[in-house]
Amino acid sequence: MNNTSYSHTKATLALAKASFRSIMRSPSAVVFTLAFPLIFILVFGFLGGGGVKVEVAVSPGSDLQNPIIQALQKNSVVHLLMNKEAEELKKELEKGNIDAMIDVQRNESGRPAYLANVQYTSASMDKGNIFKSVLNNLLYQLNSADAAPAIARLQESTIKGREYRTIDFILPGQLGFSLLSTGVFGTAFVFFSLRQNLVIKRFFATPVRRSSIVFGEGIARIGFALLGALFIILVGHFFFHFTLIHGAITVLNMLLLSILGLIVFMGFGFIVSGIAKSESTIPPISNIITLPQFLLSGTFFSINAFPTWLQPISRALPLTYLNDAMRKVAFEGAGLWDVKQQILIIVIWGIGVYAVAVKVFKWE
Repeated sequence: MNNTSYSHTKATLALAKASFRSIMRSPSAVVFTLAFPLIFILVFGFLGGGGVKVEVAVSPGSDLQNPIIQALQKNSVVHLLMNKEAEELKKELEKGNIDAMIDVQRNESGRPAYLANVQYTSASMDKGNIFKSVLNNLLYQLNSADAAPAIARLQESTIKGREYRTIDFILPGQLGFSLLSTGVFGTAFVFFSLRQNLVIKRFFATPVRRSSIVFGEGIARIGFALLGALFIILVGHFFFHFTLIHGAITVLNMLLLSILGLIVFMGFGFIVSGIAKSESTIPPISNIITLPQFLLSGTFFSINAFPTWLQPISRALPLTYLNDAMRKVAFEGAGLWDVKQQILIIVIWGIGVYAVAVKVFKWE
């Protein structure tokens, strides 16, 4: 067959089709792309669907017929625990199972009418601070409404915001983890295997271009990852009310970000396949790349919760910016232009990664 009649497009598509079939038959690909992220989404979706809740116990003997307790009962953030023994409450407070305990008593001297005594626990400082903010705002509203004569007229307005559920934070992180695992592990194992089994060397005897091999593998992996991403997004939305502000447009933007992220992460896979000496060395090298990003890129927790010295490291990782862009697009309704800074940093990472990949990649 002469080169003029040979179709490189057909060769690329044929390689993509064969690669896609091999991915679908690979248990590890299915586990990393679908199973692990889906398990985490199901766990956090069932456990954390209602957003942040602060567990506050009402002390035994506390006055219950007062505006403070009544207002806290109506607050969506605070969950009041009643009718518990003092000794039990003390133990639960020490363990952090209860975030705070409040005791409200009528003031015998008259004004203010009630005195509120609150106990916090160092075992749950974050939620304790949330309750402190809620309580301060509540007391300010009650005191302002009860002021006589009023020193100033108070005008207030409330903007109803969207409820930020746990799934709105967790799902983009799990989607990023899925793309990272698919890009690094999948690409590294596939290209190392092709080189080790002399498949690529045999391609040299055919008119197939090197670019056709790379593009074919890339198309297959992107197609598989997009199916996985779409599945994860739809499960999160329809079963756990994952927020998609603009519906199908938001899904499309998230899929476009997924393609960009996967392309960059595949570059890491090319690097691993190039420097690995044997198939057994691929997992440890890949884990060196994936685990720090999995743990430090805001997959499970906001990086603002990390120590100050650790945050610059977290903000240097590409998965951090992919997760951040996904969350802004999904929950805030941002367009791709609105997350151009995150996209730019991901692209810069991609340029650097592929520059290294070209240097270390081996065809045989």
